[in-house]
Amino acid sequence: MTFLSHTAFLTGRQLRAFWRMPAFLVMNLIQPVIWLLLFGQLFKSVIEIPGFGAAGTYLEFLTPGIVMMMALFGSAWAGTVYIQDMDRGVMDRFLTSPTSRGALIVSTIVYQGILAVVQSLLVLLIAWLAGARFSGGVLGVVVLLVAVVLLTAVFAAFSNAIALLARQQTALIGISQLISFPLMFLSSAIMNTALSPQWVQDVARYNPFEWAVIVGRSALSEAPDWASIWLHLGLLAALAVVMAWLATRAFRSYQRSA
Repeated sequence: MTFLSHTAFLTGRQLRAFWRMPAFLVMNLIQPVIWLLLFGQLFKSVIEIPGFGAAGTYLEFLTPGIVMMMALFGSAWAGTVYIQDMDRGVMDRFLTSPTSRGALIVSTIVYQGILAVVQSLLVLLIAWLAGARFSGGVLGVVVLLVAVVLLTAVFAAFSNAIALLARQQTALIGISQLISFPLMFLSSAIMNTALSPQWVQDVARYNPFEWAVIVGRSALSEAPDWASIWLHLGLLAALAVVMAWLATRAFRSYQRSA
């Protein structure tokens, strides 16, 4: 009960901070929407390339990738909240109090997950207004959102761990960028990996970002591959648990060096 109450309190703290600056939500949507509308038109003919292997329009193929890209980039910056708390002395006060270390991690994940779900629904709405149609219906959207939350949990926990170890905004941003862009391009987010070199296809199999893209795209399709969906959701859930545990352990390193 202590863990749950601490998690609820700390999540509410971050949501109240967000409520005072709602423009943050719009700012996070600008780049994904530009990619969605620009790439959706610029590369709409690639769907006709032999071997592309996707039904429907390129916009429909691209949308799940853009949704996951937004979740990846947003969660990779989650650790900035910790950096700000460290600079203001708030983190030290938390750690000298009975506050649950696990709640500190999970509250950030929950907060980032809520933002990611809201942003994902807005991107899906924009894609629908632009002409995309998804045969998976409401169930497909729900499964996609589950993948969004799990992907967010993985990289929010990772970002928190980096923040606790590096303690510098520039280091966190650099590491986040170093990891996020390769993960995005070594996936089928914007191009079917069937048309990529074999080494890209091999790397993509072990890419958690690709796992989320596979789930989202399959769930929104007319004939979802449920075996693949459950497999990749399970992999994401297991990785999220591992990353949350590692992030919690990072508190010990922070306290020792402090």
